[in-house]
Amino acid sequence: MNRTSRLAAALALLSTADAARADDPPRGEVARYTIYTDQFFPGTTRDYSIYVPRQYDPARPACVYVNQDGVQFDAPKVFDALIAAGEMPVTIGIFVAPGRVKAQGPEALDRFNRSYEYDGLGDNYARFIAEVILPDVEKKTAADGRRIVLSKSGNDRAIGGSSSGAIAAFTAAWERPDLFSRVFSSIGTYVGLRGGNEYPTLIRKVEPKPLRIFLEDGSNDLNIYGGDWWMANQSMERSLTFAGYELAHNWGDGGHNGKHATEIFPDAMRFLWKGWPEPVKAGKGSSQLQEIVLPGEGWAAVAGSGRMSTIAADAQGLIYGRDNADGKVSRIEADGTPRPFAETPPGAGLIAFGPRGTLYASLYEKVIALEPGGRPTEVGGEFHGSAFTVPADGTLYLKKVFDCGREDLWSVGGGMENRGIWMNFPRSTAMAFSPDQSLMYLATPSHWVDSVRRLPDGTLAHAQKYYHLHTPDDADTSGARALRVDRDGRLYVATYMGVQVCDQAGRVNAILPLPGPVAGLAFGGEGRDTLFATVGGTLYKRKLKVRGLEPYDPPLKPAPPRL
Repeated sequence: MNRTSRLAAALALLSTADAARADDPPRGEVARYTIYTDQFFPGTTRDYSIYVPRQYDPARPACVYVNQDGVQFDAPKVFDALIAAGEMPVTIGIFVAPGRVKAQGPEALDRFNRSYEYDGLGDNYARFIAEVILPDVEKKTAADGRRIVLSKSGNDRAIGGSSSGAIAAFTAAWERPDLFSRVFSSIGTYVGLRGGNEYPTLIRKVEPKPLRIFLEDGSNDLNIYGGDWWMANQSMERSLTFAGYELAHNWGDGGHNGKHATEIFPDAMRFLWKGWPEPVKAGKGSSQLQEIVLPGEGWAAVAGSGRMSTIAADAQGLIYGRDNADGKVSRIEADGTPRPFAETPPGAGLIAFGPRGTLYASLYEKVIALEPGGRPTEVGGEFHGSAFTVPADGTLYLKKVFDCGREDLWSVGGGMENRGIWMNFPRSTAMAFSPDQSLMYLATPSHWVDSVRRLPDGTLAHAQKYYHLHTPDDADTSGARALRVDRDGRLYVATYMGVQVCDQAGRVNAILPLPGPVAGLAFGGEGRDTLFATVGGTLYKRKLKVRGLEPYDPPLKPAPPRL
């Protein structure tokens, strides 16, 4: 008997033993419901089932397992056996079918939402489960009148599924590890249907999350227009192992069906729940990530920081933030207390420091210089300050926008005459300079950051789409809003996906997630080793191993990149 045959025989025995035990323990109940919703997936109707174990006590919020495509893997019987044996906690199972938008009559088809809901990336499906399905479950009661109370902790929640249901489960946990920390994936669709083929790359770059994953697949799985399921699942396993996730897998020789997954489901549940209630831990990530982050240091919200969107750091490392709603600029003290600094008209945009400690701010049609408690001074005439920067020589680089929509780049001050240096300038959302100030970086409304050579006379040449950013599935651009560099030459980009950290060769090495799209970015702190970021008006900070460099700092030549 070869190794594969021996493994199959062992699994068959295990499955038989588990099934036999399932006849002995107390049996839970399964009830079926239908829900209609216009939230997240408008106009959809779907069925879902609730499994309530006999041991459930409403005085203690239950752990949760959510499965896509309804009841699979003989899950109620498996849960009966494992709960009775103490091999998994008391868990309420929720088995959710994909939605349909019902046709108006018999002459038309329903709209089938399965691929849209399951194969797509982003947090929409996770939020649907958390904000629609789980609250609806808690409105129900068991047959004997027990009310259903679910744990709100992601550490007490698992999610799983098969095929597209598997990638839906992984995506829900990946996007919201605060909601789900344990994932069962059977014959997962990590291929090019709606972007799932990106996961093996993202897993290697995004800072690891507290997730535990069990993967299952067979060597005779699908190989069609969207990709090779067998190879894709092995790529997932390789990437998750590389990033240090808590992971187990079981490969077989089956096809695109649930036979093997049903056989190994008891062991998968044992693995996912082992050690509970100890929290699931995150891995260390790549060596490039470890060069940046400090162990045990995560993002922390700065209390009392107000409604900040754009931020800047002065030479002492203090952070200044601007409230675009009322135009107030505040300085954030070391203890997090905001101190009023200056006021500008509401609706103003960016702020940035110059080399002599002057704080500049942009209005719609001009850039102004701010002094503490003083009146703002207009700089250089009518310019559009939606993107500007000030290098060490004091030259302001900013945009001039014409009524026809054309944008030009101008240089102002710095010992040179005011002049247009780039006609029909590409639309830019942020500007920065390389540490040696020989290159200007321009974020654009795309997935690119351009790199442009800065010549000795202050003009620009040799523009190239250089930094290739990652873009979320539900956006047309990366959402780049701010750029910063560190002393080693890395570029930090504030994007929809968090802070994307690029090497000098233009490649995203690491992604530091935040609770939402990042608007502002600055290196502050006494040693410039704390990265500050704004998300939804809240200021976050995180101490890193690296030290930042502001445009007004003296030029510094970093070591060449590893090519």
